[in-house]
Amino acid sequence: MWSYDDSRTAWPALLGDAAGRPGAPATAAPARLQDATGLPPAYIEVGQLDAFRDEDLAYATKLNRAGVPVEFPLHPGVPHEFDSIAFTTDVARRAIADRVRVLASL
Repeated sequence: MWSYDDSRTAWPALLGDAAGRPGAPATAAPARLQDATGLPPAYIEVGQLDAFRDEDLAYATKLNRAGVPVEFPLHPGVPHEFDSIAFTTDVARRAIADRVRVLASL
């Protein structure tokens, strides 16, 4: 499972010296996006126990405030990669069905 330590390793690997600094590109760190106006509709899902939960929620909120349609399922009681770890659970099946529904609607 992904941990906070993994994030501390991954960001510098992706961004180099820009990691954790104001100059990080918004495409790599969407939560830093200043203006989300005009972005396409978004589907963002996350587990309640996921290390990325708060970042995902902040990004979904930013999109919503900019008038971007957002669907944001927050799956209770599950961590990052819950659908891979326990793919036969009801919550994983619902998540996968939602993803298929969203992709089919494109």
